[in-house]
Amino acid sequence: MARHGTALVIAVLAVAFMRPATAEAVPDGEVVSLLAGQGPGDVNQTASRFAVHATDLGVMWRDSRGRVAIAFGDTYGEGWGGHGAGPETADWRFNTLAHSSDTNLADGLRIDSMITDRPGHAAQILPGDPAVREVTVIPTAGVSVGSRDYLHYMSVRSWEQAGQWTTNYAGLAYSDDGGLTWVKPANLRWANEGGGSAFQLGAFVRHGGWLYLFGTPNGRLGAASVARVPEASAADLTAYRYWTGRAWEPGAGRAVPVTAGQVGELSVQYNQAVGRWVALHLDESRAAIVLRTAPNPTGPWSAGTVVVDGAHHPGLYGAFLHPDSATSRELHFAMSRWDPYHVELVRLPLGQFDVNAVQEGGFERATSAWQVTGNAGFDRGLGLARSGTANGWVRNTIGWNDLHQPVVLTPGVRYRLTGWLRSSGTTTDGYFGVRLPGGRGVVAEQKYGSLPGYTRLTVEFTATEARAEVFAGLWAMAGRDTWTQVDDLLLEPLSSAGELRGR
Repeated sequence: MARHGTALVIAVLAVAFMRPATAEAVPDGEVVSLLAGQGPGDVNQTASRFAVHATDLGVMWRDSRGRVAIAFGDTYGEGWGGHGAGPETADWRFNTLAHSSDTNLADGLRIDSMITDRPGHAAQILPGDPAVREVTVIPTAGVSVGSRDYLHYMSVRSWEQAGQWTTNYAGLAYSDDGGLTWVKPANLRWANEGGGSAFQLGAFVRHGGWLYLFGTPNGRLGAASVARVPEASAADLTAYRYWTGRAWEPGAGRAVPVTAGQVGELSVQYNQAVGRWVALHLDESRAAIVLRTAPNPTGPWSAGTVVVDGAHHPGLYGAFLHPDSATSRELHFAMSRWDPYHVELVRLPLGQFDVNAVQEGGFERATSAWQVTGNAGFDRGLGLARSGTANGWVRNTIGWNDLHQPVVLTPGVRYRLTGWLRSSGTTTDGYFGVRLPGGRGVVAEQKYGSLPGYTRLTVEFTATEARAEVFAGLWAMAGRDTWTQVDDLLLEPLSSAGELRGR
């Protein structure tokens, strides 16, 4: 995507990237080779073969002809500056499309061909919209149904600070000739009403006769929602039904999030090998690609385990799954790097799944998910943690103070929240639990007083709404120094796997 990069944003209270002392539930992804652009491990020579010197994204799907289709974003040729996107005079194309029949990804993904407008020159497949102010047209998801291929795309109105941009709308384009030509109907669009509408970026999954569309607002800072439509009705926007927390209903504006956190450039599959839904995306605040899993498209989704770290792969973004990953315990995905502006193929073995709905419950990494009321923060490397090297703290001499984090729940599912806390001898009114946002009341909480050593606190509840907040806090009174340290928070669904799959 042109004219913006991934800033390695660090939360105000955080320090530089730190890896947990405990083992990760999922191994780090490993770069296999370059997929498109220029750099080490270039197995496709896209610069000399297709005039693709630099590009990004790499949205993949099994197309109507049985090939793996790979849609790239802003693409540059001769005159590219050598880092980042641009300049615009460097043979700029909004988007391009490649095809591959390679089934052995151990040494990379070989591109057989690209859609071209002249020999040796990859063509722009989705044109611009002269009716609106528009800087580019970016493909965000692809899928085939029968003999037709669909691309979900966004019409970008303006680039803003890192991680943010504004779209005019998102739309569906389709091709009936294997991707050679595409149609962008005006009636297949999700308007960006008010600048924060969902489904401006998308991720498609075909499963059980349904076509699921996961969507996020423009930019990388929003949550994900989900819709579904019968496969045969993919081109009828009136047939889409949106998850509203308890049912699939019409109206994109009624959709509620199924994930919390910052979800950028999302890719989703139902993985048959493990029997779970798997999602990869950029988490801007952690500058990392994270893996989430769930038993159903509606959740409960985990908060995300880091699988590729921006500290080791600066400028990373995008993580688009190869279609064959849906039947394997080894995932392959296309990952972009801003500088240099190219796309890499990454391999990720699946290990144990983290079901925690709390992001960074052990406080080991920088994240903006944790928010503060009053006086609170993180300790790192001070020897105060229950496990690892970090913990949260709350401390003051007056008023209410807490650490809290927004979470997304699946209504009707029973959850258990556990955490380990210790507190000062002056603590008499500490509270740990789950509440509704906006001061609308407590869902479940446990009161605590003085806890000389780390003590496990537990609350259980049945979710009634999709949005909630996990919190740990205290009332400090009479000017006395009062504090709590908190570590190893876990919010997990208690419903059986069978019950969850039946939703």
